[in-house]
Amino acid sequence: MSNSDGPSVEPNLVVSDLTAGYAAGPVLFEVSFSVPAIGTTALVGRNGAGKTTLLRCIMGYQSITAGNVWWNEKNVTKSSPSQKVKSGIGYVPQETPVFPELTVRENLLMGLGAAPKKSRAGIDMALDIFPKLADRLTQKAGTMSGGERKMVGIARAILGQPSLLIMDEPTEGVWIGVVDEIQVRLREYAREHAILLVEQNLEFALDLASKVLVLERGEIVLQGTPEELADQEALKRFLTI
Repeated sequence: MSNSDGPSVEPNLVVSDLTAGYAAGPVLFEVSFSVPAIGTTALVGRNGAGKTTLLRCIMGYQSITAGNVWWNEKNVTKSSPSQKVKSGIGYVPQETPVFPELTVRENLLMGLGAAPKKSRAGIDMALDIFPKLADRLTQKAGTMSGGERKMVGIARAILGQPSLLIMDEPTEGVWIGVVDEIQVRLREYAREHAILLVEQNLEFALDLASKVLVLERGEIVLQGTPEELADQEALKRFLTI
Protein backbone atom coordinates (compact mmCIF):
# COMPACT_ATOMS: atom_id res chain seq x y z
CA MET A 1 0.00 0.00 0.00
CA SER A 2 1.45 3.37 -0.96
CA ASN A 3 1.82 6.29 1.43
CA SER A 4 -0.95 8.11 -0.41
CA ASP A 5 -3.36 5.30 0.35
CA GLY A 6 -2.74 5.21 4.10
CA PRO A 7 -0.44 3.62 6.67
CA SER A 8 1.98 1.00 5.36
CA VAL A 9 3.42 -1.13 8.14
CA GLU A 10 3.17 -1.33 11.93
CA PRO A 11 1.03 -0.85 13.96
CA ASN A 12 -1.91 -3.06 13.11
CA LEU A 13 -4.67 -0.53 13.95
CA VAL A 14 -4.56 3.07 12.73
CA VAL A 15 -7.32 5.63 13.20
CA SER A 16 -6.91 8.60 10.87
CA ASP A 17 -8.71 11.97 11.21
CA LEU A 18 -11.87 10.32 12.52
CA THR A 19 -14.80 12.71 12.99
CA ALA A 20 -18.20 11.55 14.26
CA GLY A 21 -21.25 12.59 16.24
CA TYR A 22 -24.97 12.31 16.77
CA ALA A 23 -28.01 14.38 15.86
CA ALA A 24 -27.32 16.65 18.81
CA GLY A 25 -23.90 17.54 17.42
CA PRO A 26 -20.33 16.33 16.82
CA VAL A 27 -18.54 14.27 19.46
CA LEU A 28 -15.16 13.39 17.90
CA PHE A 29 -12.94 15.81 16.00
CA GLU A 30 -10.26 14.52 13.60
CA VAL A 31 -9.03 11.88 16.04
CA SER A 32 -5.81 10.16 14.94
CA PHE A 33 -3.81 7.51 16.78
CA SER A 34 -2.33 4.05 16.37
CA VAL A 35 -2.36 0.86 18.42
CA PRO A 36 0.84 -1.24 18.40
CA ALA A 37 0.52 -4.88 17.36
CA ILE A 38 1.57 -6.04 20.83
CA GLY A 39 0.82 -4.47 24.20
CA THR A 40 -1.96 -2.48 25.84
CA THR A 41 -3.01 0.98 24.73
CA ALA A 42 -5.15 2.73 27.35
CA LEU A 43 -7.65 5.35 26.25
CA VAL A 44 -8.55 7.53 29.23
CA GLY A 45 -10.49 10.73 29.84
CA ARG A 46 -13.36 12.22 31.72
CA ASN A 47 -16.95 11.04 31.39
CA GLY A 48 -18.42 12.43 28.18
CA ALA A 49 -15.06 12.84 26.45
CA GLY A 50 -16.15 10.53 23.61
CA LYS A 51 -14.30 7.33 24.53
CA THR A 52 -17.19 4.90 24.04
CA THR A 53 -18.26 6.64 20.83
CA LEU A 54 -14.72 6.25 19.50
CA LEU A 55 -14.70 2.50 20.19
CA ARG A 56 -18.12 2.12 18.56
CA CYS A 57 -16.84 3.96 15.49
CA ILE A 58 -13.83 1.67 15.25
CA MET A 59 -16.05 -1.41 15.49
CA GLY A 60 -18.61 -0.11 12.99
CA TYR A 61 -21.56 0.31 15.35
CA GLN A 62 -21.48 4.09 14.96
CA SER A 63 -21.17 5.82 11.60
CA ILE A 64 -18.46 8.40 11.09
CA THR A 65 -18.57 11.73 9.31
CA ALA A 66 -14.99 11.72 8.04
CA GLY A 67 -11.73 9.86 8.47
CA ASN A 68 -10.67 6.23 8.22
CA VAL A 69 -9.97 3.11 10.24
CA TRP A 70 -7.12 0.89 9.01
CA TRP A 71 -6.65 -2.68 10.20
CA ASN A 72 -3.63 -4.68 9.09
CA GLU A 73 -3.06 -2.22 6.25
CA LYS A 74 -6.65 -2.51 4.99
CA ASN A 75 -9.23 0.25 5.10
CA VAL A 76 -12.06 -1.21 7.20
CA THR A 77 -13.92 2.04 7.82
CA LYS A 78 -17.09 0.73 6.19
CA SER A 79 -16.75 -2.90 7.29
CA SER A 80 -19.52 -4.29 9.48
CA PRO A 81 -18.91 -5.30 13.12
CA SER A 82 -19.16 -8.98 12.18
CA GLN A 83 -16.58 -8.54 9.41
CA LYS A 84 -14.21 -6.91 11.88
CA VAL A 85 -14.68 -9.75 14.37
CA LYS A 86 -13.90 -12.27 11.62
CA SER A 87 -10.76 -10.31 10.77
CA GLY A 88 -9.42 -10.69 14.31
CA ILE A 89 -10.86 -7.84 16.38
CA GLY A 90 -12.62 -8.74 19.62
CA TYR A 91 -14.94 -6.32 21.44
CA VAL A 92 -16.27 -6.16 25.00
CA PRO A 93 -18.75 -3.25 25.18
CA GLN A 94 -19.51 -1.32 28.32
CA GLU A 95 -23.21 -2.09 28.09
CA THR A 96 -24.65 -5.54 27.33
CA PRO A 97 -21.37 -7.47 27.06
CA VAL A 98 -23.29 -10.77 26.75
CA PHE A 99 -26.07 -12.38 24.75
CA PRO A 100 -28.68 -12.18 27.55
CA GLU A 101 -31.01 -14.93 26.32
CA LEU A 102 -28.17 -17.45 25.99
CA THR A 103 -26.70 -19.43 28.86
CA VAL A 104 -23.21 -18.79 30.11
CA ARG A 105 -22.00 -21.92 28.29
CA GLU A 106 -23.65 -20.80 25.04
CA ASN A 107 -22.07 -17.36 25.37
CA LEU A 108 -18.64 -18.90 25.82
CA LEU A 109 -19.15 -21.23 22.87
CA MET A 110 -20.01 -18.18 20.75
CA GLY A 111 -16.60 -16.77 21.61
CA LEU A 112 -14.89 -20.06 20.91
CA GLY A 113 -16.48 -20.15 17.48
CA ALA A 114 -14.62 -16.96 16.55
CA ALA A 115 -11.22 -18.51 17.31
CA PRO A 116 -8.99 -19.94 14.58
CA LYS A 117 -9.99 -23.58 14.07
CA LYS A 118 -6.49 -24.87 14.73
CA SER A 119 -6.37 -23.28 18.19
CA ARG A 120 -9.83 -24.04 19.58
CA ALA A 121 -9.41 -25.87 22.86
CA GLY A 122 -12.79 -25.69 24.59
CA ILE A 123 -14.07 -23.33 27.24
CA ASP A 124 -11.78 -24.53 30.04
CA MET A 125 -9.52 -21.51 29.58
CA ALA A 126 -12.44 -19.22 30.37
CA LEU A 127 -13.25 -21.19 33.50
CA ASP A 128 -9.62 -20.97 34.57
CA ILE A 129 -9.87 -17.18 34.27
CA PHE A 130 -13.17 -16.96 36.13
CA PRO A 131 -13.73 -20.17 38.16
CA LYS A 132 -17.06 -18.91 39.49
CA LEU A 133 -18.54 -19.27 36.02
CA ALA A 134 -18.22 -23.06 36.26
CA ASP A 135 -21.24 -23.10 38.58
CA ARG A 136 -23.25 -20.82 36.29
CA LEU A 137 -22.89 -22.55 32.93
CA THR A 138 -26.61 -23.30 32.60
CA GLN A 139 -27.77 -19.89 33.83
CA LYS A 140 -29.01 -17.33 31.32
CA ALA A 141 -26.43 -14.57 31.13
CA GLY A 142 -29.08 -11.86 31.25
CA THR A 143 -30.09 -12.88 34.78
CA MET A 144 -26.60 -12.33 36.20
CA SER A 145 -25.31 -9.25 37.99
CA GLY A 146 -23.52 -6.55 36.02
CA GLY A 147 -20.11 -7.68 37.24
CA GLU A 148 -20.85 -11.31 36.41
CA ARG A 149 -22.01 -10.38 32.90
CA LYS A 150 -18.77 -8.45 32.42
CA MET A 151 -16.80 -11.57 33.37
CA VAL A 152 -18.71 -13.63 30.79
CA GLY A 153 -18.15 -10.97 28.13
CA ILE A 154 -14.41 -10.79 28.79
CA ALA A 155 -14.04 -14.57 28.86
CA ARG A 156 -16.03 -14.93 25.62
CA ALA A 157 -13.86 -12.35 23.87
CA ILE A 158 -10.60 -13.94 25.00
CA LEU A 159 -11.78 -17.36 23.85
CA GLY A 160 -11.99 -15.92 20.34
CA GLN A 161 -8.23 -15.20 20.53
CA PRO A 162 -8.45 -11.92 18.60
CA SER A 163 -5.29 -10.18 17.45
CA LEU A 164 -6.78 -6.97 18.87
CA LEU A 165 -9.03 -6.97 21.92
CA ILE A 166 -11.06 -3.76 22.39
CA MET A 167 -12.56 -3.35 25.86
CA ASP A 168 -14.83 -0.64 27.27
CA GLU A 169 -14.69 -0.38 31.08
CA PRO A 170 -13.88 -4.06 31.80
CA THR A 171 -13.68 -3.52 35.59
CA GLU A 172 -16.95 -1.62 35.98
CA GLY A 173 -19.17 -3.39 38.50
CA VAL A 174 -16.60 -6.14 39.12
CA TRP A 175 -15.49 -6.89 42.66
CA ILE A 176 -11.89 -6.23 43.60
CA GLY A 177 -10.59 -9.80 43.67
CA VAL A 178 -11.84 -10.37 40.15
CA VAL A 179 -10.40 -7.02 39.03
CA ASP A 180 -6.98 -8.29 40.10
CA GLU A 181 -7.53 -11.51 38.15
CA ILE A 182 -8.64 -9.59 35.05
CA GLN A 183 -5.48 -7.51 35.26
CA VAL A 184 -3.27 -10.60 35.41
CA ARG A 185 -5.02 -12.25 32.45
CA LEU A 186 -4.95 -9.12 30.31
CA ARG A 187 -1.27 -8.62 31.02
CA GLU A 188 -0.62 -12.18 29.84
CA TYR A 189 -2.76 -11.66 26.74
CA ALA A 190 -0.97 -8.43 25.82
CA ARG A 191 2.38 -10.22 25.64
CA GLU A 192 1.39 -11.62 22.25
CA HIS A 193 -1.63 -9.53 21.24
CA ALA A 194 -2.88 -5.95 21.12
CA ILE A 195 -5.39 -4.49 23.58
CA LEU A 196 -7.20 -1.15 23.30
CA LEU A 197 -8.64 -0.41 26.72
CA VAL A 198 -11.06 2.26 27.92
CA GLU A 199 -10.99 2.33 31.70
CA GLN A 200 -12.00 4.82 34.41
CA ASN A 201 -9.84 2.99 36.97
CA LEU A 202 -6.69 4.98 36.17
CA GLU A 203 -4.41 2.88 38.36
CA PHE A 204 -5.61 -0.29 36.62
CA ALA A 205 -5.18 1.27 33.17
CA LEU A 206 -1.71 2.74 33.75
CA ASP A 207 -0.45 -0.46 35.31
CA LEU A 208 -1.37 -2.42 32.19
CA ALA A 209 -0.60 0.12 29.50
CA SER A 210 2.51 0.51 27.40
CA LYS A 211 0.87 3.48 25.66
CA VAL A 212 -1.67 6.02 26.96
CA LEU A 213 -4.04 8.24 25.00
CA VAL A 214 -5.95 11.06 26.73
CA LEU A 215 -9.23 12.06 25.09
CA GLU A 216 -10.69 15.44 26.03
CA ARG A 217 -13.83 16.87 24.39
CA GLY A 218 -13.47 14.60 21.40
CA GLU A 219 -9.78 15.20 20.74
CA ILE A 220 -6.55 13.40 21.65
CA VAL A 221 -4.78 15.96 23.81
CA LEU A 222 -1.96 13.86 25.25
CA GLN A 223 -0.26 10.57 24.40
CA GLY A 224 2.83 8.73 25.52
CA THR A 225 4.03 5.99 27.85
CA PRO A 226 2.67 5.82 31.41
CA GLU A 227 6.11 6.93 32.63
CA GLU A 228 6.06 9.97 30.36
CA LEU A 229 2.61 11.04 31.47
CA ALA A 230 2.46 9.95 35.11
CA ASP A 231 3.90 13.14 36.59
CA GLN A 232 2.35 15.63 34.22
CA GLU A 233 0.00 18.11 35.83
CA ALA A 234 -1.81 18.25 32.47
CA LEU A 235 -2.71 14.56 32.77
CA LYS A 236 -4.23 15.14 36.19
CA ARG A 237 -6.12 18.17 34.88
CA PHE A 238 -7.63 16.30 31.97
CA LEU A 239 -8.69 13.39 34.17
CA THR A 240 -10.17 15.38 37.04
CA ILE A 241 -13.94 14.85 37.21
